[in-house]
Amino acid sequence: MQTTLAEFIRGTETGAEAEAILRACVHCGFCTATCPTYQLLGDELDSPRGRIYLMKQVLEGETPTGTTQKHLDRCLTCRSCESTCPSGVQYGRLLDIGREVVDKRVERPAVDRVTRKVLRMIIPYRQRFGSLLKLGQWVRPALPSPIKRLVPASSSAGPWPQNSHPRTMLVLQGCVQPALAPRINAAAARVLDRLGIRLIAAQDTCCGALSHHLSAPEEALTFMRRNIDAWWPHVEQGAEAIVMTASGCGVLVKEYGHLLRNDPAYAEKAARVSELTKDLCEVLHGENLDPLRIATDTQVAFHSPCSLQHGQQLSGVVEAILTRAGASLTPVPDAHLCCGSAGTYSILQRKIADQLKKNKLQALRSGDPDLVATANIGCLAHMQADAEVPVRHWIELLDDQPG
Repeated sequence: MQTTLAEFIRGTETGAEAEAILRACVHCGFCTATCPTYQLLGDELDSPRGRIYLMKQVLEGETPTGTTQKHLDRCLTCRSCESTCPSGVQYGRLLDIGREVVDKRVERPAVDRVTRKVLRMIIPYRQRFGSLLKLGQWVRPALPSPIKRLVPASSSAGPWPQNSHPRTMLVLQGCVQPALAPRINAAAARVLDRLGIRLIAAQDTCCGALSHHLSAPEEALTFMRRNIDAWWPHVEQGAEAIVMTASGCGVLVKEYGHLLRNDPAYAEKAARVSELTKDLCEVLHGENLDPLRIATDTQVAFHSPCSLQHGQQLSGVVEAILTRAGASLTPVPDAHLCCGSAGTYSILQRKIADQLKKNKLQALRSGDPDLVATANIGCLAHMQADAEVPVRHWIELLDDQPG
């Protein structure tokens, strides 16, 4: 794609990156076949190719409008197009650049600005979010059914193993997961304990993804630096991996090295953190799973989050682990399509997100499973409100040893 950048971005590192991505696009349109919003809305401007044209125009000097912003906002950042693209276009990175440029030039409506600010003030902060969730859970019995189903019941994490092992790994606690589903990380710790690995929870914070995708890059970098500071002493002591039990967080933490490459105080550490970061399935994939078994009559529909199969290119890894452990996986049509969660997307683009969720749940139910398993807290929370069977993180299935 021939590109002539405007003066405001020409000659900058960001401009060079954007131009390289734009030039890689050959207009083939393969991306439209796997784009959830294009499949749903049928608008070329709600496809990756259409959005690339919009961003190209802005980066070449055309004035963006509210319409430009609307079509970029509608993107789920699922990166399914990246899995499909024969030219290797780094669409997700281009979208981050495009959104930031457009948001600096197009003022959002007041309600939208306030909503985004509130999301950034609450969700990334574990204590704030947890306190509000506890309040919601306390009044949950009195809530109307449509609201009640959106507030998950409280649950217990269970014991965290205290055994010492020669092998140690870190785990990202994150922001919403400890409150929404505290059992996930504890289950990961118990499973790894049975495999001879000690899992350590350091005093980390939000991975930075929410701020990063809401065009608050400096805020996101602050979260990243805090996490590196929390993890670094353990890295120096020999922790062999930084484990992600939320695949959405894993995508961003694996990009810390790139995002902090120009920070002289953190560039080297960030690169090392990205190198050490592994999704939980990457850890278990290389281990002897004989100590782990699932009841063989359990029928599981696995929802592979976009951040796992497209963002991290780990399609099929969890499925292989569950199969090795004895689970029977039911078929899931259109497994490459997004469930509609996509971080804050389910809040900011609720109508589209709800339709995608309806489609996804129908696909997951088609094989008549006993439960749905997934690998990302956002997908889990989004789907469980309307699912007819339990929705759980896949590591919980390995934690549940058959009696």
